[in-house]
Parts: sequence; C-alpha cells; structure tokens
Amino acid sequence: MKRFLIGSLLFAGSLTAACAQAGQPGKNIAGIDDWKYIGAYISKDSVTKGPYTLLFYNRDLAFAQEGEQIKKRMIDAFFKVYPQEAARFNPNTTKKVTFIIDPAYQGVAAASDGIIRYSPFWMLQHPGDIDVVTHEVFHLVQAYPHDAGPGWLTEGITDYVRYKFGVDNAGGGWSLTPFSPQHHYTNSYRITGRFLAWVEKNKNPKIVDNLDSALRKKTYTPELWVKLTGKTVDELWQQYASNPAL
Repeated sequence: MKRFLIGSLLFAGSLTAACAQAGQPGKNIAGIDDWKYIGAYISKDSVTKGPYTLLFYNRDLAFAQEGEQIKKRMIDAFFKVYPQEAARFNPNTTKKVTFIIDPAYQGVAAASDGIIRYSPFWMLQHPGDIDVVTHEVFHLVQAYPHDAGPGWLTEGITDYVRYKFGVDNAGGGWSLTPFSPQHHYTNSYRITGRFLAWVEKNKNPKIVDNLDSALRKKTYTPELWVKLTGKTVDELWQQYASNPAL
C-alpha cells in the first residue's frame, strides 16, 4: 500500500498541502523510522462504533493539555466520514484505524498501513482544520497498490472526497481552488479535485467512483477517460477551462 505524506507551507493562515508517496515501510519518512512503531504515549483511547474501531494515541504533552476538544472533533469526524467514504468507494477497507498525535512526525499528517500520524503542532495551531482527518482516512480507503496510477489523480480524488464529505471545510479555511488559466489537471490536490467535480457534474456522475476503482485494481490507463466520457482528459480540461463553473 502506498504511504501518503502531507507537508505544508503556510500562506495567509491557510494550508498549502503537498501529499506524496512516502516510500516503503521501514524507511525513514519525515523523521519516522518504523511507521508502525507507536512508542511511549501519554494517553490511549479506543472507540468502537459498529464495525469500525479507532485507536487514538497521544504522544505530545501540549496536546494533552490543550487539545482535548480537538481530539474529540477528530474522533467524531472519523466516525462520520470514514463509514461514508467506505460505503461509497471501498467497503473492504480496514475496519481498525490508528491515529497517533506524534511530535516526532515532521509534517502535517500522513497515512499508511491503517495508521495516520498527525502533527500536534499543526493541530494546535489550526484547530479548525479537522478535515485533514477526512483527507487522510480516505487514503486508507483508497488502498491503491504501488504504481497504480498518476499521483496527481490519487490526490485529486482525495481532495474531491474532502470537498464532498468534509465536516467543516469552511472552518478550516479550505475550499477547492477556483480555476485559473495557469492551472493544469496534473497540478493535483484541490485543482484536480475541482476538475473532477466538474467532470462528474457535466459528463459522468460516476467518473470518480470508476477512476478510484480502476486505480485500486491497477487497471487505470489514460484511455479510461475516453471510455467513461467520450473525451480524452486533455479534451475534458479544455472544455472545463472554457466554462469552469460548478
């Protein structure tokens, strides 16, 4: 399974995120040598609702002192969006998920192997960005094999999902990026996510579901766009650019 990493730069108080495949298990990723290693922790919560269980480990003292409400919102978001994402895209996704608030993690958040690490520094400084949960848990739902398809499409689908399922995108200062002539569908994230929402609205209401399924089965090819819409992805982008309203 791919590992996904969010690194970030801060512009005008909002997150500009950059997810990337973060290497193979056992490699040092953003300061983490063993992704599955939890280490010493301050608190552990285990919550089960229906078929889903969330383990929530906190390894950060400041988060223990100041982040209780954030933790509650993160747990609530998980149990709201993860079952919805699974029901639509991948009912066979893992039923047991681990969150780790990890001061050793050098990023915003990353997901792999049923485990998501979150930066306590980011969460405490940006308590409204609860839908980082929505984004990251969908990477677990995706469960794409290695080299399943282009990274821009993987992350575009993930931000499309945040747009559709987010519990408080507005509170996090997050939205799909309005079209600009300088954009391209390979720009990924919110730019690609908005393009996918447009194709869904105007060409094929199942486009995202079909692309996601093909990536998981490792059957994606660029020709799939033609099969699903009658147009190449470049032709679709040209049409989108001429009338990008959602």
